[in-house]
Amino acid sequence: MPSLPPAPPRRFLFLQGPISPFFREVAAGLRALGHATRRINLSLGDRLFWDGSFATDYTGTPADWPGFVAHYLEREAITDLLLLGEQRPYHRAAIAAARSRGIAVTVTDYGYLRPDWIVLERDGMGAESRFPRDPAAIRALAEGLPVPDLRPRYAADFARQARWDMAAHLAALLPFPFRHYESYLLHHPVPAYLGTGLRLLRRRRDTAEAARRLAALAGQRPLFLFAMQMENDFSIRAYSAFPDNDAALRAALQSFARGAPPGAQFLAKVHPLDPGLKRWGARLARLAAEAGVAGRAHLLDGALPAEAAILASHGVVTINSTLAVEAIALGRPVLALGRAIYQVPGLAWQGPPDRFWQDAPPPDAALADAFLRGIAACLHVRGRFYGRPGLDVAVAGAVRRLHMGLVNAPLPAVTA
Repeated sequence: MPSLPPAPPRRFLFLQGPISPFFREVAAGLRALGHATRRINLSLGDRLFWDGSFATDYTGTPADWPGFVAHYLEREAITDLLLLGEQRPYHRAAIAAARSRGIAVTVTDYGYLRPDWIVLERDGMGAESRFPRDPAAIRALAEGLPVPDLRPRYAADFARQARWDMAAHLAALLPFPFRHYESYLLHHPVPAYLGTGLRLLRRRRDTAEAARRLAALAGQRPLFLFAMQMENDFSIRAYSAFPDNDAALRAALQSFARGAPPGAQFLAKVHPLDPGLKRWGARLARLAAEAGVAGRAHLLDGALPAEAAILASHGVVTINSTLAVEAIALGRPVLALGRAIYQVPGLAWQGPPDRFWQDAPPPDAALADAFLRGIAACLHVRGRFYGRPGLDVAVAGAVRRLHMGLVNAPLPAVTA
């Protein structure tokens, strides 16, 4: 990593982060630059990805957590709070305590850009993002910013990710010493892992079937893609009226039945990491029959790249998935049923949902370019949470942003 200029020392508190060494290594990088770091472990799974230094185990009840974290922030003179998943109950309480004390809150997660980008953003992501929603402000922000290179640089390591994920969540089930810990997961990890394992065994077959299905449907215009999300994703519950994918699918299919042209086809794409606890084919068929479009709704499963499905589609519908950012970049109309960072006039459809199916224009190409340049330069660093060298690059980029105080601001060009 290139040398960084001096900065006033700060005191960083890390809560739950990616299930990887990312937070531990970012903390080490910040300490090497003269900052202090602290950690609160909420579960045994949290302990697995921290080295034990400057760490406190919170073993109290969720009811006592707000008072505990508020006192901790003051006692330790914390200046910065870092976490992943700002809508987790423990994190919401910590963020409220931090904001009331003028403490900077930085959240991280997978990037709005994919596949090998991560977000570092002030206060919140998605609907909570500080990124401007006014088209003129986005254009002004993007002036002079470079066009991002969206070509993948760093490979995924799904096997390592699965091992780390299983270790953390299974450890979090053990009661001692965190006997009061309440998980944020929607599904119990054991059946979720069993379901994921079965899906992985079928992935090659399902992907081949998805390619055949997409090829057969691609010539049937118009074709609309519905991008399903992971139901453990808090953005569904926090930033939409839907508790799960079923409710969103029902709403989208009913709107499709009312507004889509005769003969239009509906294609629901299952998230690649869906645990397979729901039989989506049967559910989709039932919901389509309820909406009066039986035979016009199809399921796309497996690991087919999203780009192929987007390009085959006339438009993309989702709750607030980041797949919509890729659709905007590829020039496809987008309907967001929830609240999202791209819910901007000129990027996503702003009219009644029932009119989307026939009236939605493509996104404004110049605004889409400005949006992509803005979020890449201000909200992201390259890299991955899992697998090296992507993890090393992500850690270096995060340390640089945090040390220089440039969260939500463009980074200067890197010099050796």
